[in-house]
Amino acid sequence: MPIVVDIDVMLAKRKMSVGELADRVGITPANLAVLKNGRAKAVRFTTLAALCEALDCQPGDLLRWEAPAEEPVASEASQITR
Repeated sequence: MPIVVDIDVMLAKRKMSVGELADRVGITPANLAVLKNGRAKAVRFTTLAALCEALDCQPGDLLRWEAPAEEPVASEASQITR
């Protein structure tokens, strides 16, 4: 997925545990783990705002976009099907 979640980086910078952040934000540690590990399909702006407040950071400190890696180009021999 081209959106990378850097919550673990901010947790380390703030010397805060997942459980403590979950308590401060008001979500379960399991839901925070889903978000932290990049498995979430969406995040509510209210949750993002609460994360930023608890970690004293900006949304861009938690989320970033990375271009997908390009797939290798197949060799000419493998492209010939006849």
